Amino acid sequence: MGIYIALAVIVFLIIVVISNIKIVPQAYVFVVERLGAFHAAWGTGLHVKVPFIDRVAKRVSIKEQVVDFKPQSVITKDNVTMQIDTVVFFQITNAMQFTYGVERPISAIENLTATTLRNIVGDLDLEATLTSRDIINTRITAILDEATDRWGIKVQRVELKNILPPREIQDAMEKQMKADRERREKVIQAEAEKKSQVLVAEGEKESKILRAQADKESQILAAEAEKQSMILRADAVKAQKILEAEGEAQAIDMVQKAVADSIVKLNSANPNEQVIQLKSLEAFSKAADGKATKIIIPSEIQGLAGLATGLKEVITDKKPQ
Repeated sequence: MGIYIALAVIVFLIIVVISNIKIVPQAYVFVVERLGAFHAAWGTGLHVKVPFIDRVAKRVSIKEQVVDFKPQSVITKDNVTMQIDTVVFFQITNAMQFTYGVERPISAIENLTATTLRNIVGDLDLEATLTSRDIINTRITAILDEATDRWGIKVQRVELKNILPPREIQDAMEKQMKADRERREKVIQAEAEKKSQVLVAEGEKESKILRAQADKESQILAAEAEKQSMILRADAVKAQKILEAEGEAQAIDMVQKAVADSIVKLNSANPNEQVIQLKSLEAFSKAADGKATKIIIPSEIQGLAGLATGLKEVITDKKPQ
């Protein structure tokens, strides 16, 4: 019987020891109380608490957390009521302060966010509220971070999720946006039409300039062609005249050469006075065949009958030879 009691005691002690061994997981902190008072904040790892004296009062996550609060009713400076919901990103930096600093810390953050939001939006009109999200986010974050520091909470940032103005305000805004879109569309169309007309005018201007340049170049080319043609014609006439002159010169040279040759032959033949007179008669006959209306007969040819008779005798004398 004593053995069973001893075994039971041993088993009980083992269970007690095992139950007082605590393993703290990553990103968690265990707040431990000893006899009802704060004793320690256990970080990640293996820990052993004193049985029946120590207890884990709270398991605190030190990961960054996100809380989405329901829409809050706020009034702007120009008395427009709207609904704004917020999202708060925070992280617990001191587990002991978080455990003992405030009751229901999430509810405390929600209420603090709502009151801060009302104060900030109350100083802004509707248009500023709709266009100043970044400013509102920054101001709320700074105020909440300062207020929650004593609770062991670090507010990383606050974001305005939705801003919902009244239905009639939304309708008016939609009409205004539609009118603005239509106005911008008309402005864009007008600018496009203006650019189109400018491009057309520039195209016509460039076309006229190109046509004028083409006409000018055509006239220049025509003038140059005419100039070249005249030069070629002048060169042809010049060449023709040169050839004619050369031909005439050659003819004169040939005539002169023939005359010279005839004179040489005549001199070599030792002609008498009758032959010379006969040659003069032949030259005179050639001159008489021209278009001259007046002929002056040299004195040497006056004895024409005597010359003819002499010539006949010369011919007669030469036949017996």
